[in-house]
Amino acid sequence: MSKTSSDTLYQLIKSLKKSEKRYFRLQFQTQDAEKKYLKLFEIIDEQSEYDELELLEKASNVKREQLSNLKAHLYKKLLQTIRQYNQKSVIDIQIREMIDHAQLLFNRSLYDQCVDVLKKAKKRAKKIDNLELQLEILKWEKNMLMQTIGSDNEARVNRIIEEVRDVNQRINNVNTFTNLSAKLNSIYTKIGFIRSRKDLELINSLIKKNLPYFEEELLSTNEKINLYSLYTAYYFFIQDFKEGYNYALQWVQLYDEYKELRTGRIEGYLNALNNLMIAQYKLNEYRGFVETTRRLREVRHYPKNLTNENIRLKLLKYTYVHEFNRIFMLGDFGAGVSLMNKIKPGLEDFIEQLDNHSKIILYYKVSCLYFGNDNYSQAILWLNRVINSEQADLREDIHSFARILNLISHYELGNLDVIDYYIRSAYRFMLKKDDLYLFQKAILNFIRKLAGEFREEDLIPEFEKLLELLRPLQNKQFEKRAFIYFDIISWLESKISGRRVAEVIAEKGQLLLNR
Repeated sequence: MSKTSSDTLYQLIKSLKKSEKRYFRLQFQTQDAEKKYLKLFEIIDEQSEYDELELLEKASNVKREQLSNLKAHLYKKLLQTIRQYNQKSVIDIQIREMIDHAQLLFNRSLYDQCVDVLKKAKKRAKKIDNLELQLEILKWEKNMLMQTIGSDNEARVNRIIEEVRDVNQRINNVNTFTNLSAKLNSIYTKIGFIRSRKDLELINSLIKKNLPYFEEELLSTNEKINLYSLYTAYYFFIQDFKEGYNYALQWVQLYDEYKELRTGRIEGYLNALNNLMIAQYKLNEYRGFVETTRRLREVRHYPKNLTNENIRLKLLKYTYVHEFNRIFMLGDFGAGVSLMNKIKPGLEDFIEQLDNHSKIILYYKVSCLYFGNDNYSQAILWLNRVINSEQADLREDIHSFARILNLISHYELGNLDVIDYYIRSAYRFMLKKDDLYLFQKAILNFIRKLAGEFREEDLIPEFEKLLELLRPLQNKQFEKRAFIYFDIISWLESKISGRRVAEVIAEKGQLLLNR
């Protein structure tokens, strides 16, 4: 195996749960012919990083020229073991095995037994609405037609042809919905929420040209899951959070109606809950948000054999992000900073596991948390992780607003000597990214004025002027997105009233609790 392959084997071994490792050892410890693989496994498992020289030294009965093949076979055996171990808990794997059994029976001319296995597999595939497996089963049913000809053969042929046509159409629908979702996501991860009529027309044109005709009530569960996911993303993108909420709620309700999907498709269930919580956060639906948080936490208690590293990481990420969102809703920034102090020891390791998009979001949310608690120096440290990121083409909107929040943080710290430099830098960035709109211009001009010679008694009228200018923008289609990133209104109100911004937001948060 190449160095890359060696790294792959090492990563696979390190990804195994304790129970999976124990299962692998039990499989091979009694087989003399397999003990070389077990020895390699144990050595690599003990390493903190892959070291081939140490491996050869400890596995004294393995020659260097044998090592590549041994590692390749070990990798294959590990995958087989993982498959066997997870077979009881992953329905898809069980159905695939039944299809494999049907093929083996077919090859032995045991056609009646083959038919029985296919019937059972088909029933299970329909129950979880796995369209691809249904199509595979129908393929074998067609193979069986010539071997089990009877008086009802024509009816059977017509039934299978109709089922194949129906399943193919459903698969085409799912592919179209997921393709559109992927396309929307690629645009969103670049620019963030729509910025202009041009953006809106682009997105609407994309949906209109590619969305097939369908009758929603006739769609299968799988089709609906992917359709509601697409619609939720679309309405979020155009900042229609009420419609986004409606579709996110329908998405979650599918998992309530078909409860086996919660454990059979945990990742999809988590995505549905996450999107519902995003909508509830944006709409300040605090009580609903808390209830959905409870459901998210329930997933932690699912049996370990139903989860994997990907699910656990996603669950942890959503838990962190939505805890920050809850703090922002209530203005409880002090509690948020206390939480940060508790999780700091393991935070960097967690961040390393995240994708670049999630990192950018986390950095910005943490900086807002510190800003809300008047910890402006800490806010700047986290904002710099956004601003100095090599991923400047990823979430250009967050990059823009990180620069604005950075300016305000420096103003709060009294670093007036650097304001002009940062303003010019922000202008250049926003012009380059086509993200310089009324809100951004108003803030940048305002901060530039504040950095000039102002008497203390003249400051409050300036804050009041800006507040009067910005409030109407909250209802303008292509300006209101700015208020999603930073609660500038509460900050201005805090300046005018002489209070901490956390107090102003907490006062509004109390109203949410009393709804």
